[in-house]
Amino acid sequence: MTKSSGAAEAKYDGFTDDERDAMKERAKELKATARRGSRAAKADGDSEVLAKIAEMPDADRALAERIHAIVKDSAPELSPKLWYGMPAYAIDGKVVCFFQSAQKFKARYATLGFSDLAKLDDGAMWPAAFALTELSADDEVRIGALIKRAVG
Repeated sequence: MTKSSGAAEAKYDGFTDDERDAMKERAKELKATARRGSRAAKADGDSEVLAKIAEMPDADRALAERIHAIVKDSAPELSPKLWYGMPAYAIDGKVVCFFQSAQKFKARYATLGFSDLAKLDDGAMWPAAFALTELSADDEVRIGALIKRAVG
């Protein structure tokens, strides 16, 4: 018996369609930054992030808007920028933290993540990403403290 090569047996090349789309968005971001130069990129970062947030479904948009406000209040030295098509916040162009909408990768929760530049070290093991489904006032205070600690 030989196997048929129908649609049910599509070849998996290592990346999902969503992952490939995110990589394409990142390539566009890098090209746009190179064309504008670093000074212009900083000026446009906030408006680009807010525009991307505005495109999100309601639940993700509400979370992203709150995260954006918390980051700006807690660490004004972080510059908003797009990173793989998602809101991110950087120092000297290097991402410290980011928001990933649930819808982006069809996940059941949004994510607030931190890069290895975030100063969140706590012994030999610590969280580098947090699942978000909603934000209470206590959650917002906790996130603000994490952001401040991350930029140290």
